[in-house]
Amino acid sequence: MDTVIRNVDQIDAHDRQSLEHVLGLSLRENQQLVINIVDLKIHVEIVAAPTISTPNGQPTLPIWCNVYEGLSDDEITAVEQTILRRADLSRSTE
Repeated sequence: MDTVIRNVDQIDAHDRQSLEHVLGLSLRENQQLVINIVDLKIHVEIVAAPTISTPNGQPTLPIWCNVYEGLSDDEITAVEQTILRRADLSRSTE
């Protein structure tokens, strides 16, 4: 993604008029234009969570749902205890 920043007071009158036409509003001298140029293919890939497909090709859960894949029950318990301890959520509720 590229970002272009231009101060309105530094844009010549003809270009400013063209920009105002594209934007559909008048620009003031004390404003700045900040334009992001986004590659739609890359943007869509980042925004859309990758999913796992079932044998029939239907998506199920996003890949990040498999964070415990390959861990034993004891390892999962140890990870969860560490997370709860760090979040201070493992305190008793007395």
